[in-house]
Amino acid sequence: MKKETNQPGGVTLTMPPWLEKTSAIRNRIVITDPEERMRWVIGVSRQNVECASGGPFAAAVFERESGRLLGVGVNRVEPLNASPAHAEIMAMLFAQQMAKTFDLGAVGAGSELVTSSQPCLMCLGAVLWSGVTRLTYGATAGDVTSILGFDEGPLPRGWQLELNKRGITVAGEYLRADAVAVLELYKKNRGTIYNGRGGSGEGKA
Repeated sequence: MKKETNQPGGVTLTMPPWLEKTSAIRNRIVITDPEERMRWVIGVSRQNVECASGGPFAAAVFERESGRLLGVGVNRVEPLNASPAHAEIMAMLFAQQMAKTFDLGAVGAGSELVTSSQPCLMCLGAVLWSGVTRLTYGATAGDVTSILGFDEGPLPRGWQLELNKRGITVAGEYLRADAVAVLELYKKNRGTIYNGRGGSGEGKA
């Protein structure tokens, strides 16, 4: 006798409606200045908090030389009931779909992942296999943990060197104060801490 399951036929990952309006396909966003790319990404993370549409994190993938936006993502773990739906993973997935390739290193002269906070352990692994050739982040993992209590995972001590070995350059703490301000806003708004250090997976900042 065949056992019935309730498993759906597919999984759909979506961006909040307000972010869909700023998609690369519709607006052809181009940001050539590296600092302005980070400023734009941090602005997206703030809007995700203000709209209560996910966690206080955003990321985007740009063509390194032209500055053309390939994909943007925000944290959607809670609204989608999907633990992998971190901003970095969402941004890389949308960028790969737009570029029609699983290898973001094959796009132009390479691509840059700009993220409002340092990638957690899961996202760090995804960065390794995405093909991006540069990673730029704002707030540190220590900021995320100390301000909000998120568990960022056992990040390897030499993770930047490992990325460098694989052709991925790393630049950290770009506009860190601005990125930290978004984390503080999430805390003030009592946003959900879905993977806190206590191990329960639930809690309020």
